Amino acid sequence: MVKKNEAESCEVYFDGSCPLCRREIDFYRRRDGADAINWVDVSASDYAGGGGAPAPDTAMKRFHVKRADGTIVSGGAAFAELWAAIPALRPFGILFRHPPFSWAIALGYRAFLPLRPWLQKFAAQRG
Repeated sequence: MVKKNEAESCEVYFDGSCPLCRREIDFYRRRDGADAINWVDVSASDYAGGGGAPAPDTAMKRFHVKRADGTIVSGGAAFAELWAAIPALRPFGILFRHPPFSWAIALGYRAFLPLRPWLQKFAAQRG
């Protein structure tokens, strides 16, 4: 069994009711080291948020990650934290934590949000 590396572990809050989100999370969960991450489906009926976790309505609107130090980040910054927690993606995570890369990923995530409903429908059709 792989032990959690507290310096690199995180908690990922994802929308399991979104076909697009599920596909992406499944990709990350198959990576080596992903077992050290706590994966939280915010669409689950028993998800209530609290205790440092985002509220359900907030968590459903944006991607969130809780860093090992308890800080919650969302959007592009959350992806950088997730990538930093997965050994094969760690260089990208570290890179995208810092400007100008952090600005670029934040801008890209904001541009993606209005497209998300359409992309969800497309992903659902493709099974």
